[in-house]
Amino acid sequence: MLDQPETITGTLTFAVDIGEKPVTYPEKDVNDPTRATGKYEDREVELHNGRLIRDRLSLDTEGFLLIDSKTATTDFYDEDAVKGAYYDECMAIVKEHTGADEIVVIDHTIRVQDEAKRKAMDVRAPVPSVHNDFTDWSGRKRVHDIFPEDEAEDRLTRRVVSVNVWRPIMEPVMTDPLVLCDATTLGEGDLIAADHIYSYRRGETFRVAHSDGQKWYFFPEMTMSEAVLIKCFDTETDRTRFNAHGAARIAEPEGVAPRESIEVRTLAFFND
Repeated sequence: MLDQPETITGTLTFAVDIGEKPVTYPEKDVNDPTRATGKYEDREVELHNGRLIRDRLSLDTEGFLLIDSKTATTDFYDEDAVKGAYYDECMAIVKEHTGADEIVVIDHTIRVQDEAKRKAMDVRAPVPSVHNDFTDWSGRKRVHDIFPEDEAEDRLTRRVVSVNVWRPIMEPVMTDPLVLCDATTLGEGDLIAADHIYSYRRGETFRVAHSDGQKWYFFPEMTMSEAVLIKCFDTETDRTRFNAHGAARIAEPEGVAPRESIEVRTLAFFND
């Protein structure tokens, strides 16, 4: 790895609370001006090198982890391979790091920074705005989406956690790195619920407003043998329930490859 400073400066896109619930249409192109309603602002933010504290991080406190995680999957554009062996790998990872009794994969998303390749492969772009994948309502709704009504209600009487497994599918990551907020530094009014309207369902996410107390991290030059676990929802209220994450624009060395990544969203169920 190249020399890595303790901090760098990155540009993050934050939501601005205007008193109306915003809406995002995720199936529209990231450059489509009608993709999202509401107001955003760009801010330069100090990004801390998370590698320096990786051994102190916790899903239940900061809301994210960096792990060493070699994968046997070689072609992440092979849908069968991803939904087979790679899903199995991700379920094993989440089970190990949460202690849950059962892991269910919700879905996965591949994100490619290079526009030409993104269109050719029909995949999505990195998300430029900081956000969290679920609110309390939508986290519970995903359980109802997957299981019959009675079974969903029963499962929700016990602890349910959503963990996102984020991995580069090229290396090293030198552009648009994943950034994560220490969840203990999120302010009370920083999370703004937003509708996510698909052609086939409605979801809800948190957009994130800026506040001075937030502390943001990134992991420089991530490789394909590493993964970040992000807690996006927890039914229990005595620990971190939500995180904030997104992609940062940073000063990039010349001639480096644009970022490509895969995220697998999971639900972790506990028997007691």
